Amino acid sequence: METNDAGQTRDASHEPEAHSLDNAVWHALNGPLSRFRTADSTAALVHFDREVSVFSAVDQMAEATWSEIAEAIGLGAFCGLSRAEVPAVPEGWEEHFRGGCLQMLAGDIPRPKGLPVERLGSADEEDMLALAQLTEPGPFQRRTHELGRYIGIRRDGKLVAMAGERFRVPGFVEISAVCTHPDARGEGLAAELTLNVAWSIRETGDEAILHVLENNESAIRLYQKLGFGVRRMIDFVFAQWHGPDWRPEN
Repeated sequence: METNDAGQTRDASHEPEAHSLDNAVWHALNGPLSRFRTADSTAALVHFDREVSVFSAVDQMAEATWSEIAEAIGLGAFCGLSRAEVPAVPEGWEEHFRGGCLQMLAGDIPRPKGLPVERLGSADEEDMLALAQLTEPGPFQRRTHELGRYIGIRRDGKLVAMAGERFRVPGFVEISAVCTHPDARGEGLAAELTLNVAWSIRETGDEAILHVLENNESAIRLYQKLGFGVRRMIDFVFAQWHGPDWRPEN
């Protein structure tokens, strides 16, 4: 057993070899979520179907990696990476977003209170997209819900809170898109849905993880209160390839 930064114990033997959680997108697209790989994915660079997720992945980040990604995606295209360390982009690339996220692992978490929830799917796409665009929990595409079990809470027919499953590697499933409409905040809905999804994952024999921006102090406090502990920092970077002669405007 090991003790994490939040003082919680966990069974380190449950973590897969080669630290797949450090490069979850790569291991997901080469494993449990391989059906969502694009046809132009290669042995060195894999992409999610863009209607499902904006992320791509490489096995190793070397000096030539950015050039290889540029050649693969083409001029003007975007690339989203999520891994333990994403080095600064070289000339010709424009970073649109870079954020460090705490990767948190479920520990001694309580059971949800049992509020009524509903399973969300293709019939709920417009409502899910609208809530995600309003609350900005992170990248959420039209078909993101196909990655796993998504649940929500409605009030008078309006979707006011949701959460679900995104990345998965052997032994672990990520909780994602946890969000609540401003009119329904302060009622504990995010906590309820997070615990619901976490226990659903646990009951299948896997363990729940999640990612939260390192400066989102209120969310970090919530997840720590629920029993999630910090495992490590993960970089999230979205960059656009403009060509070798491009330079940012001053």
